[in-house]
Amino acid sequence: MKELQHLNKYFLKYKKQLIIGTVITIIARIFLLFTPRYVREIFVVIEKYLKGGVSEQIVKEELTLVIVYIIGAALIAAIFTFFMRQYIINVSRYVEFDLKNEIYDQYQKLSLNFYKKNRTGDLMNRISEDVGNVRMYAGPAIMYSINTITLFVIALIYMFNEAPKLALYTVLPLPILSIVIYKLSKEIHNRSTIVQQFLSKLSTFTQESFSGISVIKAYGIEPQTSASFISLAGESKEKQINLAKVQAWFFPMMILLIGTSNLLVIYVGGMQYINGEIESLGTIAEFIIYVNMLTWPVATVGWVTSIVQQAEASQKRINEFLKLEPEITNLVETHTKITGDIAFNNVTFKYDDTNIQALNGVSFHIKEGETLAILGKTGSGKSTILDLIGRLYDIDGGSILINGIPIKEHNLTDLRNSIGYVPQDAFLFSDTIKNNIKFGNQEATDEDVFEAAKNAQVHKNIIKFNNGYDTVLGERGITLSGGQKQRVSIARAIIKSPEILLFDDCLSAVDTETEEKILKNLTKITKGKTSIIVGHRVSSAKNAHKIIVLDNGKIVQEGTHETLINVDGYYQHLYLKQLSETTSNTD
Repeated sequence: MKELQHLNKYFLKYKKQLIIGTVITIIARIFLLFTPRYVREIFVVIEKYLKGGVSEQIVKEELTLVIVYIIGAALIAAIFTFFMRQYIINVSRYVEFDLKNEIYDQYQKLSLNFYKKNRTGDLMNRISEDVGNVRMYAGPAIMYSINTITLFVIALIYMFNEAPKLALYTVLPLPILSIVIYKLSKEIHNRSTIVQQFLSKLSTFTQESFSGISVIKAYGIEPQTSASFISLAGESKEKQINLAKVQAWFFPMMILLIGTSNLLVIYVGGMQYINGEIESLGTIAEFIIYVNMLTWPVATVGWVTSIVQQAEASQKRINEFLKLEPEITNLVETHTKITGDIAFNNVTFKYDDTNIQALNGVSFHIKEGETLAILGKTGSGKSTILDLIGRLYDIDGGSILINGIPIKEHNLTDLRNSIGYVPQDAFLFSDTIKNNIKFGNQEATDEDVFEAAKNAQVHKNIIKFNNGYDTVLGERGITLSGGQKQRVSIARAIIKSPEILLFDDCLSAVDTETEEKILKNLTKITKGKTSIIVGHRVSSAKNAHKIIVLDNGKIVQEGTHETLINVDGYYQHLYLKQLSETTSNTD
């Protein structure tokens, strides 16, 4: 129960609803337990009539009155039961809502390193399946526990006051029922866990197959993929059958033990009636109703125990992430205006997950309103510089200054709000094209969206779709081509009109003619803004105020386009190679 203590703050938050729900539960059980006593009264009245003690008219009147009492008690119990569920079960939904928000907020705070080390499927499972298990503890487990305790205490008091010996025989099988149900619930839980694991594997396999269907078809491996799916589905089926075999014992065992209790009541009660130890057959009928009332609550003891175990295991998994301290934290509450003056001073950085030294002693300075181009081979550290400017990671050594102030001394929200970022792998959401562009600025008008799309050279493509800007994209923007996704991503960044624009090789999937048009538009848009362009083409760098070339995390060349093309090195070789390719294509 230690892990579940995390939920105490939520129980305190909703203590009013829980207290009201508990009181209502007790009242509902009390009214429910009126029924067996009134049934006994029916038998007493009938026995009096058979013995000639009362007239037929009195019997009818008393029976009518008792039936009215039974119906009234049942209705009141039903009404209170309804409100019991409204209060207690609703609290579990509130707790579920709050816990999901807490987890999601924590996910938002954790750094990119966290996401590199954890699978998306596992993160989703903790915020959905695990929270669902915890909700069962916060609602049904609490409700049925209160229900069972109340019913047991009141019913046992009634039963032992009425016929102690009969009461003892009546409750004798109930602990056995509870133990059997507990054992079955535990085995069901274990097998359910295995089933969930296989369902997760099956879902993952299916998702990957659908996402990569173009690759599967291109390589003609549909038969192999289908065979793998059938094999995995077969294993999942076997686990489901194993679970069903155990579940099949649940209700038969309940019925067996209920029947045993009823037989004991009839036999022992009958013998006591014959021997004159109990006055009326109504007592036997009363006890049979008690047995049937108590059976399900007793069965829930095992079920609730299983829920608590499962909830604790789930909450432990949740707590593992909730206890993690974010690597990147906002250290400053005050707000400062960021204009875009950026300086790297002997910056070093190593990725924890791969132990790769991404940057080693990198230094450069970009003044406000200037454009910096970064070129270099794959893995040279170009994208890392952009990530560090957005403070997605913290550096290991050296310093990064924004407006002459260390980056950690800037309000993190202000810093990121001042940046428009176009990633190398353009990510689009399963939403309309318009909303994907407006993601950069939720207050943007339709005219702003159209203008941003025109500057990104994607407007003409969008209006050709049947629904234009209202076209809903598939998962990760699969509806669009690679170049179109990149251009929509560019439009999303520029509509934000930030002080700093970061372009991470975002023109790799467009042709040179379109690239030239986009770069021309960006020159106009980025005027007065600080821009950093990462790329592999000289065309994207030639108009920059400053160009740096990286190799193995170090700056190996630095200067302008005019100076670097005249110096033997990576930039000159790249320039001559691409110039030759352009000339060949023209010919």
